[in-house]
Amino acid sequence: MKVFKTQIHILLLLSISLIMFSCGGSGPQKGKPAAGLIVTSDKFVSDKNTAGPGQAGARIPGTVGREGQAGVPHTDNPDAGLIESDYVIGPEDLLDIDVFQVDELKRTVRVSSSGYINLPIAGKINVTGLTVSQLEEELARRLERYLQEPTVSIFIREYRSQRITVLGAVKNPQVYNVTRQKFLLDMLSLSGGTTETAGDICYIQRGSETIVINLNDLLLEGDVKLNVPVFSGDIIHVSRGGTVFVNGAVNSPGSFGMQGTVTLTQAIAMAKGLQYEAEKSLRIYRDTGKETRDIIEVDYAAVLEEKSSDITLKDKDVVIVPKNGARTFFKGFVETLKGFISFGKSL
Repeated sequence: MKVFKTQIHILLLLSISLIMFSCGGSGPQKGKPAAGLIVTSDKFVSDKNTAGPGQAGARIPGTVGREGQAGVPHTDNPDAGLIESDYVIGPEDLLDIDVFQVDELKRTVRVSSSGYINLPIAGKINVTGLTVSQLEEELARRLERYLQEPTVSIFIREYRSQRITVLGAVKNPQVYNVTRQKFLLDMLSLSGGTTETAGDICYIQRGSETIVINLNDLLLEGDVKLNVPVFSGDIIHVSRGGTVFVNGAVNSPGSFGMQGTVTLTQAIAMAKGLQYEAEKSLRIYRDTGKETRDIIEVDYAAVLEEKSSDITLKDKDVVIVPKNGARTFFKGFVETLKGFISFGKSL
């Protein structure tokens, strides 16, 4: 059981500290900068999608601690509360500081523009670059002179304005000044959402670390673990998807953006289907990075009848739907016949 000094002793210490507080307190103490987040393969990039060799998701919990606090999301994530302890404190943050069973030391302080807080007994502390957990440890260390095994807890009541950059395939790419803890979905929403050309991968650059997020699993599958917290200085980049080209005997030939995986039947549907005179033997011209392209012959009728697998298209694939000569002739004949009939009626 923790044993504390008497209340009178504490009050005397507070009186003495207030005198010291008015004189500027002790010299500044600067802690070590927060360590960079470790990138691991903790399934934040889904196994269902090939994100590429060497790409992984960062091991970051999916929510911030205390349920019911304004602006702080809550989930059933067992790691809840760990994000706040990793938050790097900065100027203008408002901190709730509590020392267990010592109400006289409980208070709310705002970090100065130069990065300092000033507390009775503990003195003046430079908190710039410290995480919440590091500041808790520093305060506990300073209070050990007066209390036995002090337990310090700190809660961020107000977050300072943070600059987070959103780039790539979003509707309003820019630098955003935000307050409070933000998550990936918050920033995607602020940027107006993804564009039609967006791919299925999002990168979060945090210093020397890169976090890779599968947007399909986050947005379509609803995997809340991928809604990771973002911090001041983060750069969010939504990759652009590829482009496929469909030409020939289709109703709306042209180029089409790829959002995630696009198959041959989906590409034909984007082109509003086949024309009457279309052949069911299609060709896919695939870019090889060289002067020539690979040619893939496809029996489209077999694909539709599920006798053959649908083909997954790649960026810059060109799908050509040839015209059937007999059907083209018959269609032309019918159109000509319609013309004669219309002409006869007009006589």
